[in-house]
Amino acid sequence: MTQHDEADVTNLLKLREKLFKKNKIKISPLAYIVKCTAKTLKDFPEMNSSLSSKMDSLIYKDFYNIGIAVDTDAGLIVPNIKDVEKKSIIKISSEITELAKLAKKRRLTSDQLSGSTFTISSLSGVGGKFFTPIINPPEVAILGLSKTFDAVKLDKMKLQTKKLLPISLSYDHRVINGVYAVKFVNHLITVLNDMKFLESSFE
Repeated sequence: MTQHDEADVTNLLKLREKLFKKNKIKISPLAYIVKCTAKTLKDFPEMNSSLSSKMDSLIYKDFYNIGIAVDTDAGLIVPNIKDVEKKSIIKISSEITELAKLAKKRRLTSDQLSGSTFTISSLSGVGGKFFTPIINPPEVAILGLSKTFDAVKLDKMKLQTKKLLPISLSYDHRVINGVYAVKFVNHLITVLNDMKFLESSFE
């Protein structure tokens, strides 16, 4: 199953610009989203679980290793960032860049390719609006990101331009039901708009 929604990332992108001017460090929006995803997973443990080899029980993970799908000449490769919940947004951004470089050169280690508990697949640099990302076994869910676009919204009785991020959450319906998936997406959108959390997690 896939749940689609749009996240208002206007404030996140404004904060990103503010922190860039202050620290002179350019951070990809993906690093912010990875950090927010780990925080959201803490409140939705089924999303961070996996099915047992016999498919008869769930294995809950108390760590958050986020896989990042990287497009290479050899196809998609999914290295992962270990213990995301313990890392700053700057550190996450640095690891995303390094893992992507290693993936394209096919120099990833087995440790970098194993142990992922949840995956993010981003098409934000390519385009499109929604898609159905394919779950990375033995995980039970994957988050897809498309290209942010401008939209006019009514906010406090005034028309304002907002930056909207299309998100697509695919999940294993044997483990996760639709209501749980919608609540996860709604909570993730709330965290993406928690500026205090994002600013305190920056470094």
